[in-house]
Amino acid sequence: MADGPLRDIRILDLTHVWAGPLGTRILADLGATVVKIEAPMSRGPQVFPAGVTPIGGWIGGSPGDEPWNANAVLVKLQRNKQSIAIDLKTDAGRETFLDLVRIADVVIENFSARAMSGLGLDYQHLAEINPAIIYVAMPGFGASGPYRDRVAFGPTVEPMSGLTDVMGYGPDEPRNSAMALPDPVAAVSATAAVVTALRRRARTGQGAYVEMSLHEGGVALCGPWLIEHQLDGQVERIGNRHPQMAPHGVYRCSGSDAWIAIACSSDADWQALCGVLSGVEGGNLDPTSDLAHRRSAHDVIDAHISAWTQQHDKTHAAELLQAAGIAAGPLNATPDMVADPQVRERGFFVPLEPGPTLMPGSPIKMAGVSSDDWTPCPRLGADNATVLRDWLGYSETKIKALEEAKVLVDRPPA
Repeated sequence: MADGPLRDIRILDLTHVWAGPLGTRILADLGATVVKIEAPMSRGPQVFPAGVTPIGGWIGGSPGDEPWNANAVLVKLQRNKQSIAIDLKTDAGRETFLDLVRIADVVIENFSARAMSGLGLDYQHLAEINPAIIYVAMPGFGASGPYRDRVAFGPTVEPMSGLTDVMGYGPDEPRNSAMALPDPVAAVSATAAVVTALRRRARTGQGAYVEMSLHEGGVALCGPWLIEHQLDGQVERIGNRHPQMAPHGVYRCSGSDAWIAIACSSDADWQALCGVLSGVEGGNLDPTSDLAHRRSAHDVIDAHISAWTQQHDKTHAAELLQAAGIAAGPLNATPDMVADPQVRERGFFVPLEPGPTLMPGSPIKMAGVSSDDWTPCPRLGADNATVLRDWLGYSETKIKALEEAKVLVDRPPA
Protein backbone atom coordinates (compact mmCIF):
# COMPACT_ATOMS: atom_id res chain seq x y z
CA MET A 1 0.00 0.00 0.00
CA ALA A 2 1.01 3.68 -0.12
CA ASP A 3 3.98 4.43 2.12
CA GLY A 4 2.88 7.52 4.03
CA PRO A 5 2.77 8.82 7.61
CA LEU A 6 -0.15 6.48 8.50
CA ARG A 7 1.65 3.38 7.20
CA ASP A 8 1.25 1.37 10.44
CA ILE A 9 -2.50 1.98 10.81
CA ARG A 10 -4.98 -0.74 9.86
CA ILE A 11 -8.47 0.39 8.89
CA LEU A 12 -11.54 -1.72 8.17
CA ASP A 13 -13.70 0.26 5.78
CA LEU A 14 -17.42 -0.56 5.67
CA THR A 15 -18.45 2.71 4.05
CA HIS A 16 -20.48 3.25 0.90
CA VAL A 17 -21.62 5.95 -1.54
CA TRP A 18 -19.41 9.08 -1.15
CA ALA A 19 -18.88 10.56 2.32
CA GLY A 20 -17.34 7.47 3.93
CA PRO A 21 -15.35 6.18 0.92
CA LEU A 22 -13.81 9.59 0.31
CA GLY A 23 -12.74 9.81 3.94
CA THR A 24 -11.08 6.40 3.88
CA ARG A 25 -9.47 7.18 0.52
CA ILE A 26 -7.79 10.22 2.04
CA LEU A 27 -6.49 8.04 4.88
CA ALA A 28 -5.30 5.43 2.36
CA ASP A 29 -3.55 8.12 0.33
CA LEU A 30 -1.68 8.99 3.54
CA GLY A 31 -0.44 5.43 3.88
CA ALA A 32 -3.00 3.68 6.08
CA THR A 33 -3.69 0.05 5.21
CA VAL A 34 -7.38 0.26 4.33
CA VAL A 35 -9.27 -2.98 3.78
CA LYS A 36 -12.60 -2.41 2.09
CA ILE A 37 -15.16 -4.81 3.57
CA GLU A 38 -17.69 -5.28 0.78
CA ALA A 39 -20.95 -7.16 0.77
CA PRO A 40 -21.14 -9.70 -2.07
CA MET A 41 -23.95 -7.64 -3.63
CA SER A 42 -22.24 -4.27 -3.15
CA ARG A 43 -21.24 -3.96 -6.81
CA GLY A 44 -23.92 -6.25 -8.20
CA PRO A 45 -26.80 -5.82 -10.66
CA GLN A 46 -29.12 -4.60 -7.89
CA VAL A 47 -26.80 -1.62 -7.45
CA PHE A 48 -25.83 -1.14 -11.11
CA PRO A 49 -28.62 -2.67 -13.26
CA ALA A 50 -27.72 -3.93 -16.73
CA GLY A 51 -28.12 -1.26 -19.38
CA VAL A 52 -27.97 1.61 -16.89
CA THR A 53 -24.91 3.86 -16.99
CA PRO A 54 -23.89 4.92 -13.48
CA ILE A 55 -23.24 8.52 -12.53
CA GLY A 56 -19.75 9.28 -13.77
CA GLY A 57 -19.87 6.57 -16.43
CA TRP A 58 -17.48 3.65 -16.89
CA ILE A 59 -13.71 3.55 -16.63
CA GLY A 60 -12.45 3.15 -20.20
CA GLY A 61 -15.84 4.21 -21.59
CA SER A 62 -17.69 0.90 -21.40
CA PRO A 63 -18.76 -1.60 -18.71
CA GLY A 64 -16.61 -4.38 -20.20
CA ASP A 65 -16.86 -7.98 -19.02
CA GLU A 66 -16.90 -6.98 -15.33
CA PRO A 67 -19.12 -3.90 -14.96
CA TRP A 68 -19.00 -4.24 -11.19
CA ASN A 69 -15.31 -3.33 -11.37
CA ALA A 70 -15.68 -0.53 -13.93
CA ASN A 71 -17.97 1.99 -12.25
CA ALA A 72 -15.96 5.21 -12.52
CA VAL A 73 -17.14 6.81 -9.27
CA LEU A 74 -16.49 3.65 -7.29
CA VAL A 75 -13.06 3.25 -8.91
CA LYS A 76 -12.15 6.85 -8.10
CA LEU A 77 -12.93 6.36 -4.41
CA GLN A 78 -11.31 2.97 -3.81
CA ARG A 79 -7.68 3.50 -4.78
CA ASN A 80 -4.94 2.42 -2.38
CA LYS A 81 -7.32 -0.01 -0.69
CA GLN A 82 -7.66 -3.78 -0.54
CA SER A 83 -10.99 -5.53 -1.07
CA ILE A 84 -12.56 -8.36 0.88
CA ALA A 85 -16.01 -9.37 -0.35
CA ILE A 86 -17.52 -11.15 2.63
CA ASP A 87 -21.04 -12.00 3.72
CA LEU A 88 -21.34 -10.58 7.24
CA LYS A 89 -24.80 -12.09 7.64
CA THR A 90 -23.32 -15.58 7.88
CA ASP A 91 -21.79 -16.90 11.09
CA ALA A 92 -18.48 -17.63 9.36
CA GLY A 93 -18.39 -14.20 7.74
CA ARG A 94 -19.13 -12.48 11.03
CA GLU A 95 -16.44 -14.45 12.88
CA THR A 96 -13.90 -13.68 10.17
CA PHE A 97 -14.70 -9.99 10.43
CA LEU A 98 -14.34 -10.10 14.21
CA ASP A 99 -10.94 -11.75 13.80
CA LEU A 100 -9.90 -8.77 11.68
CA VAL A 101 -11.29 -6.34 14.26
CA ARG A 102 -9.08 -7.88 16.95
CA ILE A 103 -5.95 -6.57 15.24
CA ALA A 104 -7.36 -3.48 13.48
CA ASP A 105 -6.92 0.09 14.61
CA VAL A 106 -10.01 1.68 13.09
CA VAL A 107 -13.45 0.59 11.92
CA ILE A 108 -15.42 3.17 9.94
CA GLU A 109 -18.95 2.92 8.56
CA ASN A 110 -21.66 5.26 7.32
CA PHE A 111 -24.77 3.10 7.47
CA SER A 112 -27.97 4.12 9.20
CA ALA A 113 -27.76 4.19 13.00
CA ARG A 114 -29.51 0.83 13.29
CA ALA A 115 -27.56 -1.19 10.70
CA MET A 116 -24.44 -2.28 12.60
CA SER A 117 -26.25 -2.84 15.87
CA GLY A 118 -28.66 -5.07 13.96
CA LEU A 119 -25.69 -7.21 12.94
CA GLY A 120 -24.24 -7.15 16.44
CA LEU A 121 -21.21 -5.33 15.06
CA ASP A 122 -21.62 -1.90 16.64
CA TYR A 123 -19.00 -0.26 18.85
CA GLN A 124 -20.29 -1.85 22.04
CA HIS A 125 -19.70 -5.35 20.65
CA LEU A 126 -16.43 -4.59 18.87
CA ALA A 127 -14.90 -2.84 21.90
CA GLU A 128 -15.44 -6.01 23.93
CA ILE A 129 -12.96 -7.88 21.74
CA ASN A 130 -10.67 -4.92 21.04
CA PRO A 131 -10.86 -2.16 23.67
CA ALA A 132 -8.33 -0.09 21.72
CA ILE A 133 -10.47 0.02 18.58
CA ILE A 134 -11.42 3.42 17.16
CA TYR A 135 -14.93 3.14 15.75
CA VAL A 136 -16.20 5.92 13.49
CA ALA A 137 -19.94 5.97 12.75
CA MET A 138 -21.28 8.42 10.16
CA PRO A 139 -25.09 8.03 10.10
CA GLY A 140 -27.17 10.63 8.32
CA PHE A 141 -28.58 12.21 11.46
CA GLY A 142 -26.43 10.79 14.23
CA ALA A 143 -27.14 8.00 16.71
CA SER A 144 -29.78 9.83 18.73
CA GLY A 145 -32.78 12.06 18.22
CA PRO A 146 -36.09 11.56 16.40
CA TYR A 147 -34.38 11.19 13.00
CA ARG A 148 -31.77 8.62 14.08
CA ASP A 149 -33.33 5.75 12.10
CA ARG A 150 -33.65 7.67 8.86
CA VAL A 151 -31.28 7.00 6.00
CA ALA A 152 -29.85 10.07 4.31
CA PHE A 153 -27.93 11.24 1.30
CA GLY A 154 -26.23 14.57 0.68
CA PRO A 155 -28.99 15.95 -1.59
CA THR A 156 -31.66 15.29 1.07
CA VAL A 157 -29.59 16.52 3.99
CA GLU A 158 -28.42 19.66 2.21
CA PRO A 159 -31.81 21.46 2.28
CA MET A 160 -32.26 20.49 5.94
CA SER A 161 -28.90 22.03 6.80
CA GLY A 162 -29.97 25.51 5.71
CA LEU A 163 -27.56 25.69 2.80
CA THR A 164 -30.31 25.60 0.16
CA ASP A 165 -32.00 28.58 1.80
CA VAL A 166 -29.15 30.88 0.75
CA MET A 167 -28.57 29.40 -2.70
CA GLY A 168 -30.55 30.65 -5.69
CA TYR A 169 -31.29 33.79 -7.67
CA GLY A 170 -34.26 35.21 -5.82
CA PRO A 171 -36.69 34.67 -2.93
CA ASP A 172 -38.78 32.16 -4.92
CA GLU A 173 -35.92 30.12 -6.34
CA PRO A 174 -33.96 28.11 -3.75
CA ARG A 175 -31.45 25.63 -5.18
CA ASN A 176 -29.23 22.88 -3.91
CA SER A 177 -25.57 22.57 -4.81
CA ALA A 178 -26.25 19.72 -7.30
CA MET A 179 -23.23 17.89 -5.83
CA ALA A 180 -24.26 16.77 -2.33
CA LEU A 181 -21.84 19.11 -0.60
CA PRO A 182 -22.36 17.64 2.91
CA ASP A 183 -20.72 14.40 1.74
CA PRO A 184 -17.18 15.71 1.13
CA VAL A 185 -17.55 17.93 4.22
CA ALA A 186 -18.25 14.80 6.28
CA ALA A 187 -15.37 12.97 4.59
CA VAL A 188 -12.80 15.58 5.57
CA SER A 189 -14.25 15.76 9.08
CA ALA A 190 -13.96 11.97 9.38
CA THR A 191 -10.28 11.98 8.47
CA ALA A 192 -9.62 14.65 11.07
CA ALA A 193 -11.57 12.64 13.64
CA VAL A 194 -9.58 9.46 12.93
CA VAL A 195 -6.21 11.20 13.20
CA THR A 196 -7.33 12.95 16.41
CA ALA A 197 -8.52 9.70 17.97
CA LEU A 198 -5.30 7.93 16.96
CA ARG A 199 -3.22 10.66 18.58
CA ARG A 200 -5.25 10.44 21.80
CA ARG A 201 -4.92 6.67 21.83
CA ALA A 202 -1.16 6.95 21.45
CA ARG A 203 -1.15 9.08 24.60
CA THR A 204 -3.76 7.24 26.71
CA GLY A 205 -4.06 3.77 25.20
CA GLN A 206 -7.83 4.25 24.96
CA GLY A 207 -9.95 3.45 21.95
CA ALA A 208 -12.82 5.73 20.96
CA TYR A 209 -16.34 5.84 19.64
CA VAL A 210 -16.55 8.72 17.16
CA GLU A 211 -20.03 9.67 16.09
CA MET A 212 -20.56 12.03 13.17
CA SER A 213 -23.74 13.25 11.54
CA LEU A 214 -23.92 13.99 7.82
CA HIS A 215 -26.62 16.52 8.67
CA GLU A 216 -24.59 18.33 11.31
CA GLY A 217 -21.60 18.54 8.99
CA GLY A 218 -23.81 20.47 6.57
CA VAL A 219 -25.12 22.68 9.36
CA ALA A 220 -21.55 23.53 10.41
CA LEU A 221 -20.86 24.63 6.84
CA CYS A 222 -23.69 27.16 7.12
CA GLY A 223 -22.38 28.89 10.23
CA PRO A 224 -22.21 32.48 8.91
CA TRP A 225 -25.84 32.49 7.73
CA LEU A 226 -27.11 30.90 10.92
CA ILE A 227 -25.38 33.58 12.96
CA GLU A 228 -26.80 36.29 10.71
CA HIS A 229 -30.33 35.00 11.30
CA GLN A 230 -29.75 34.79 15.05
CA LEU A 231 -28.70 38.45 15.02
CA ASP A 232 -31.95 39.34 13.21
CA GLY A 233 -30.08 39.93 9.98
CA GLN A 234 -31.75 39.63 6.61
CA VAL A 235 -30.20 36.79 4.61
CA GLU A 236 -31.27 36.79 0.98
CA ARG A 237 -30.62 34.55 -1.99
CA ILE A 238 -28.52 36.67 -4.32
CA GLY A 239 -27.17 34.12 -6.79
CA ASN A 240 -23.66 34.86 -7.94
CA ARG A 241 -23.60 38.29 -6.33
CA HIS A 242 -21.86 39.13 -3.06
CA PRO A 243 -23.08 41.16 -0.05
CA GLN A 244 -19.81 43.11 0.23
CA MET A 245 -18.50 43.22 -3.33
CA ALA A 246 -19.87 44.76 -6.51
CA PRO A 247 -19.71 43.93 -9.28
CA HIS A 248 -19.43 40.24 -8.54
CA GLY A 249 -20.73 37.52 -10.81
CA VAL A 250 -20.37 35.07 -13.67
CA TYR A 251 -20.57 36.38 -17.22
CA ARG A 252 -20.99 34.77 -20.63
CA CYS A 253 -18.01 34.84 -23.00
CA SER A 254 -17.67 34.05 -26.69
CA GLY A 255 -18.01 30.39 -27.57
CA SER A 256 -20.46 27.69 -26.58
CA ASP A 257 -21.40 27.73 -22.90
CA ALA A 258 -18.26 29.66 -21.97
CA TRP A 259 -18.19 31.82 -18.84
CA ILE A 260 -15.91 33.90 -16.65
CA ALA A 261 -16.12 34.80 -12.94
CA ILE A 262 -15.25 38.36 -11.96
CA ALA A 263 -15.02 39.92 -8.49
CA CYS A 264 -14.31 43.54 -7.55
CA SER A 265 -13.34 43.58 -3.90
CA SER A 266 -12.42 47.28 -3.63
CA ASP A 267 -12.81 50.69 -5.19
CA ALA A 268 -9.38 50.23 -6.77
CA ASP A 269 -10.59 47.02 -8.46
CA TRP A 270 -13.64 48.87 -9.74
CA GLN A 271 -11.54 51.67 -11.18
CA ALA A 272 -9.30 49.14 -12.91
CA LEU A 273 -12.35 47.36 -14.34
CA CYS A 274 -13.72 50.64 -15.69
CA GLY A 275 -10.42 51.12 -17.46
CA VAL A 276 -10.62 47.68 -19.09
CA LEU A 277 -14.25 48.24 -20.13
CA SER A 278 -13.76 51.78 -21.46
CA GLY A 279 -15.16 52.12 -24.93
CA VAL A 280 -17.84 49.44 -24.53
CA GLU A 281 -20.88 50.43 -26.53
CA GLY A 282 -23.60 51.94 -24.36
CA GLY A 283 -21.59 54.51 -22.45
CA ASN A 284 -18.74 54.55 -19.99
CA LEU A 285 -18.99 53.46 -16.37
CA ASP A 286 -18.30 55.91 -13.56
CA PRO A 287 -15.01 54.93 -11.87
CA THR A 288 -15.88 57.13 -8.83
CA SER A 289 -18.96 55.05 -7.88
CA ASP A 290 -18.79 53.71 -4.35
CA LEU A 291 -19.90 50.25 -3.23
CA ALA A 292 -23.44 51.32 -2.32
CA HIS A 293 -24.01 52.87 -5.73
CA ARG A 294 -22.47 49.90 -7.53
CA ARG A 295 -24.74 47.49 -5.66
CA SER A 296 -27.83 49.51 -6.55
CA ALA A 297 -26.74 49.68 -10.20
CA HIS A 298 -25.58 46.06 -10.40
CA ASP A 299 -27.92 45.15 -13.27
CA VAL A 300 -26.69 48.02 -15.42
CA ILE A 301 -23.06 47.23 -14.60
CA ASP A 302 -23.60 43.54 -15.40
CA ALA A 303 -24.94 44.48 -18.82
CA HIS A 304 -21.77 46.48 -19.53
CA ILE A 305 -19.53 43.66 -18.36
CA SER A 306 -21.45 41.08 -20.40
CA ALA A 307 -21.20 43.23 -23.52
CA TRP A 308 -17.42 43.15 -23.11
CA THR A 309 -16.96 39.51 -22.07
CA GLN A 310 -19.04 38.22 -24.98
CA GLN A 311 -16.45 39.71 -27.31
CA HIS A 312 -13.68 37.60 -25.79
CA ASP A 313 -12.65 34.01 -25.24
CA LYS A 314 -12.98 33.19 -21.53
CA THR A 315 -9.27 32.50 -21.04
CA HIS A 316 -8.20 35.64 -22.89
CA ALA A 317 -10.74 37.74 -20.97
CA ALA A 318 -9.38 36.40 -17.69
CA GLU A 319 -5.82 37.23 -18.73
CA LEU A 320 -6.77 40.81 -19.62
CA LEU A 321 -8.56 41.33 -16.31
CA GLN A 322 -5.83 39.70 -14.26
CA ALA A 323 -3.24 41.92 -15.94
CA ALA A 324 -5.23 44.88 -14.62
CA GLY A 325 -5.19 43.43 -11.09
CA ILE A 326 -8.81 42.25 -11.10
CA ALA A 327 -9.78 38.87 -9.64
CA ALA A 328 -11.09 36.83 -12.57
CA GLY A 329 -10.99 33.29 -13.81
CA PRO A 330 -12.55 31.15 -16.54
CA LEU A 331 -15.17 28.58 -15.55
CA ASN A 332 -13.64 25.23 -16.36
CA ALA A 333 -15.63 22.25 -17.52
CA THR A 334 -13.98 18.88 -16.80
CA PRO A 335 -11.83 18.84 -19.99
CA ASP A 336 -10.65 22.38 -19.23
CA MET A 337 -9.81 21.47 -15.65
CA VAL A 338 -7.75 18.42 -16.63
CA ALA A 339 -5.91 20.43 -19.29
CA ASP A 340 -5.32 23.48 -17.10
CA PRO A 341 -1.58 24.33 -17.21
CA GLN A 342 -1.45 24.99 -13.46
CA VAL A 343 -2.93 21.57 -12.68
CA ARG A 344 -0.72 19.84 -15.22
CA GLU A 345 2.47 21.51 -14.00
CA ARG A 346 1.76 20.37 -10.44
CA GLY A 347 0.83 16.84 -11.52
CA PHE A 348 -2.44 16.82 -9.62
CA PHE A 349 -4.22 14.35 -11.90
CA VAL A 350 -2.60 10.93 -11.99
CA PRO A 351 -2.84 8.15 -14.65
CA LEU A 352 -3.63 5.49 -12.07
CA GLU A 353 -6.43 3.53 -13.71
CA PRO A 354 -6.48 1.76 -17.10
CA GLY A 355 -7.71 3.73 -20.08
CA PRO A 356 -7.53 7.45 -20.78
CA THR A 357 -9.22 8.56 -17.55
CA LEU A 358 -7.03 10.62 -15.23
CA MET A 359 -7.81 10.45 -11.53
CA PRO A 360 -7.69 13.37 -9.09
CA GLY A 361 -4.66 13.20 -6.84
CA SER A 362 -4.27 14.47 -3.29
CA PRO A 363 -4.30 18.17 -2.40
CA ILE A 364 -1.93 17.34 0.48
CA LYS A 365 1.68 17.87 -0.52
CA MET A 366 4.33 17.01 2.05
CA ALA A 367 7.50 14.98 2.36
CA GLY A 368 6.72 11.27 2.44
CA VAL A 369 3.37 11.60 0.63
CA SER A 370 3.46 10.83 -3.08
CA SER A 371 1.31 9.19 -5.73
CA ASP A 372 4.32 7.25 -7.02
CA ASP A 373 3.42 4.16 -4.97
CA TRP A 374 -0.37 4.41 -5.23
CA THR A 375 -2.36 1.37 -6.33
CA PRO A 376 -5.54 1.39 -8.42
CA CYS A 377 -8.99 0.37 -7.23
CA PRO A 378 -9.01 -3.36 -6.38
CA ARG A 379 -11.39 -5.73 -8.11
CA LEU A 380 -14.19 -7.01 -5.92
CA GLY A 381 -12.75 -9.52 -3.46
CA ALA A 382 -9.29 -9.28 -5.01
CA ASP A 383 -7.57 -9.42 -1.61
CA ASN A 384 -9.69 -12.04 0.13
CA ALA A 385 -6.88 -14.56 0.48
CA THR A 386 -4.05 -12.06 0.89
CA VAL A 387 -5.57 -10.19 3.84
CA LEU A 388 -6.83 -13.27 5.65
CA ARG A 389 -3.48 -14.97 5.23
CA ASP A 390 -1.30 -11.95 6.09
CA TRP A 391 -3.42 -10.46 8.85
CA LEU A 392 -4.80 -13.60 10.46
CA GLY A 393 -2.62 -16.47 9.33
CA TYR A 394 -5.59 -18.33 7.84
CA SER A 395 -4.56 -21.49 6.00
CA GLU A 396 -5.28 -22.01 2.32
CA THR A 397 -7.66 -24.78 3.34
CA LYS A 398 -9.68 -22.49 5.58
CA ILE A 399 -9.80 -19.75 2.95
CA LYS A 400 -10.91 -22.23 0.30
CA ALA A 401 -13.68 -23.47 2.60
CA LEU A 402 -14.96 -19.92 3.02
CA GLU A 403 -14.93 -19.46 -0.73
CA GLU A 404 -16.79 -22.72 -1.34
CA ALA A 405 -19.42 -21.70 1.22
CA LYS A 406 -19.84 -18.35 -0.64
CA VAL A 407 -18.82 -16.47 2.49
CA LEU A 408 -16.02 -14.99 0.38
CA VAL A 409 -16.65 -14.05 -3.25
CA ASP A 410 -14.84 -12.29 -6.07
CA ARG A 411 -17.88 -11.43 -8.18
CA PRO A 412 -21.45 -10.44 -7.32
CA PRO A 413 -24.10 -13.14 -7.27
CA ALA A 414 -26.12 -13.26 -10.47
